[in-house]
Amino acid sequence: MSALPTSSTDHPPHGHPENITTASTQTTDKPATSSHPPPSKPDPTLSSNASQRGLSSTAAARSTEFSSLTIKLRQALRQFPDFPSPGILFEDILPIFADPSLHEALLRALELHVTHAYSDAQKPDVIVGLEARGFLFGPSLALRLGASFVPVRKKGKLPGPCETAGYQKEYGEDFFQMQSDGVKPGHKVLVVDDIIATGGSAAAAGLLVKKLGGTLLGYIFILELDFLKGRAKLDAPAYTLLSS
Repeated sequence: MSALPTSSTDHPPHGHPENITTASTQTTDKPATSSHPPPSKPDPTLSSNASQRGLSSTAAARSTEFSSLTIKLRQALRQFPDFPSPGILFEDILPIFADPSLHEALLRALELHVTHAYSDAQKPDVIVGLEARGFLFGPSLALRLGASFVPVRKKGKLPGPCETAGYQKEYGEDFFQMQSDGVKPGHKVLVVDDIIATGGSAAAAGLLVKKLGGTLLGYIFILELDFLKGRAKLDAPAYTLLSS
């Protein structure tokens, strides 16, 4: 960003520097054909080691695919200086959703992250998306993962019995709500949003998950205003997809 945003609200416009470490590409040892491999290296000719070699090759391919996808996504972002006010560099993520191939790339990258970061036993049952930009990709990601999608909205926007959690904004307190039957006790949950800024709204969503008896696996964001140190407010692992 060319300058820091003048507002410290949790959901400022998309002026986001990015912050993530992408997965590193793994390499596999070439089979030894002229001599027996040392004890520290498995013999590639043994069938007992074939499955391990296959796993390494698959992991390397997925890492390469992930790196390619994130590069494509970063290149798709548009920057608008001094919007919506002087001193803010606005990072526009909407071109990703305007192009079907980029939209697919976003979902695939997120899917690769989740399947790599969480074992089958930890597979999320629910994706919780924050109002409003978490709604852009949360439902599609949930569908790909075979999970349900549950929205978190501002107080008074959802019908029926709701659980409520407050969070601090620059000029006072605001409230998030989730329908009381959205998350069941024992459900494993990921919270998603486009950006993490001060972390207050994401933390409120995590609190709602816990109030309803869910297990909070972590948070996923596309971008991060890392100078606001919002992830310090979160009590579960936070992951940001794109970095500069």
